[in-house]
Amino acid sequence: MTDISTLTRADLAERLNVQIGLSRAESATIVEAILDLICNALVDGNNVKISGFGTFVLRDKTERVGRNPKTGVVVPIAPRRVLTFRASQTLRDRIAR
Repeated sequence: MTDISTLTRADLAERLNVQIGLSRAESATIVEAILDLICNALVDGNNVKISGFGTFVLRDKTERVGRNPKTGVVVPIAPRRVLTFRASQTLRDRIAR
């Protein structure tokens, strides 16, 4: 891995290359295909659950009123869709070790 604190697409492809023996090009293609499937599912409005890892959930937030804490000015916050991630219990247990 290039950086201890960040796992990149290239790192994932390299792991596939080393552990499974796929070529670097095949490994990169597989990583991209998986990420594309996840992105497309989320764009279509579907939640994505990866067993043993976690769930990506789309939530629609309604319009609300916010306030600038420094000036006190009231500002409307537009409705929007947000993506949240909830780690599975298996992942939480592994992280807590």
